[in-house]
Amino acid sequence: MDKKSLLEVKDLKISFGKAKNSVEVIHSVSFSVSENEILGIVGESGSGKSVTSLAIAGLLPKKTSHIEGSIQFQGKELLTLKPSELQKVRGKEIAMIFQEPMSALNPSLRCGFQVSEILKHHLKYSNSEAKKETLKLFERVKLPRPAELYDRYPHQISGGQMQRVMIAMAIACKPKLLIADEPTTALDVTVQKEIIQLLKDLQQQTGMSLLFISHDLSLVSEIANKVLVMYRGDIVEQGSVYQIFKTPQHSYTRALLAARPVLDKRLAKLPTIASLESKDFQAREITAQQRALRHKELYTKAPLLEVRNVKKEFYSSGGWFRPKRVTRAVDDVSFSVFEGETLGLVGESGCGKSTLGRAIMLLDKPTSGTIKYRGKKLNDLSKTEERNLRKEIQLIFQDPFASLNPRLPIGQALVEPMKVHKIGNSKKDREQRARELLERVGLDAGYYNRYPHELSGGQRQRVGIARTIALGPKLVICDESVSALDISVQAQVLNLLNELKEDFGFTYIFISHDLAVVKYMSDQLLVMNSGKIEEMGDADEIYANPTREYTRKLIDAIPKGL
Repeated sequence: MDKKSLLEVKDLKISFGKAKNSVEVIHSVSFSVSENEILGIVGESGSGKSVTSLAIAGLLPKKTSHIEGSIQFQGKELLTLKPSELQKVRGKEIAMIFQEPMSALNPSLRCGFQVSEILKHHLKYSNSEAKKETLKLFERVKLPRPAELYDRYPHQISGGQMQRVMIAMAIACKPKLLIADEPTTALDVTVQKEIIQLLKDLQQQTGMSLLFISHDLSLVSEIANKVLVMYRGDIVEQGSVYQIFKTPQHSYTRALLAARPVLDKRLAKLPTIASLESKDFQAREITAQQRALRHKELYTKAPLLEVRNVKKEFYSSGGWFRPKRVTRAVDDVSFSVFEGETLGLVGESGCGKSTLGRAIMLLDKPTSGTIKYRGKKLNDLSKTEERNLRKEIQLIFQDPFASLNPRLPIGQALVEPMKVHKIGNSKKDREQRARELLERVGLDAGYYNRYPHELSGGQRQRVGIARTIALGPKLVICDESVSALDISVQAQVLNLLNELKEDFGFTYIFISHDLAVVKYMSDQLLVMNSGKIEEMGDADEIYANPTREYTRKLIDAIPKGL
């Protein structure tokens, strides 16, 4: 074994299920991580990235998982260690940052206590020593007001702050190997950039090795020295960041690179893994002249939706003899949406994007201002009119799993809203429509009787889209509807949304924190910050010539690759 090698994985095979009927998900994988190195592992959901990292950390369930091969850490075979011996390594020598900090942190324990416990367990610190060191760690990971955050619960801090608490916990014992499993998924691009920079700084300061796992090759290029590309349980390509980016050998790697929307040109359709593998994909660019002609046609009509001076305030109790605290989530916002347009709404978490979307749907009625749909004020609608409006304006949610009833088969989830809004002549007619909708969004009719947990994230999002178009809406609000998807699946869903727009004449309000995705989808762009509109105009023009510092900051945070 090379003296400089910290971790050696050889012929690793992992299968799940009972011994006789087990299914192999990792097929003879071999790689190494050297001391003071950042290794990136890239691939879609289901490629085996996280399963491999969990095997290294000894976190796979003993009863249902079967591991063959070798995992050596500093010359010690981890697969033969007793549970008590492995506990001494895990957390102290090998630490892990999980993808979802809200589920990884204990919601019933204060943030500071959770970090202090690690120090007391592994390093035998006293209570006072552990608290002092935890506050230092909070400062090191650049958490604001460390003393205040020490006593807060996870739900009382932002997603970016929770991830920093997780990083503080992971580096508490100065590990030699830190495994970061999708540590920035679903975070704002600006927060994502901060976390990436923080991990790089910590790695340089401590000399630890870092195993960085992501589905985004562009993101990995900003942090890693070496990259492995995984696909269906195999390593299909590995090499330096430069080799993988500039001279990718495998079609899957080329597809991952091509699937993310590019910023310097606008393609009519994004390439996907399937289209590139079949070699029938022709990249067709939409020219500035074609866009100008389309916009001339769009913006000569009357607006479909008019938002004028809308404010949305939330009130919280100030306590005894104190005035109520007012939070203005949407602050005097005005804009118009035209039929057939895609209006992009971009900004960081907490800027008021989703609140504005809910206000338009009357799920959270505005405090003041007016919203007109087809010239009629939504503020003055009767209950019956409001119900009819639900058919016209629909929402595609960020998390399709949370928005689908886990007890209802997919087919029933599609039939139910049709029944409520009296669409279809009979039960049989509605069931047939549901099957046709599934096929329209790229799922065969066999999915009709499946449950949400039996589907992947991308498939669930397709079901969410099918449920939205079941009612034949005119205006569709896409609220972070692709933010948690793999890059390749994201490309499929974005293509699908554009196809449906052409087929059904939809108008979209596309909400996201990812400016690259919003720019690709949008005709016009609104940039929101702290409840206000920072900048508004043509999407391509804003990207090319941003006038506000906040917009420049969002553009700068987009992972560009090499």
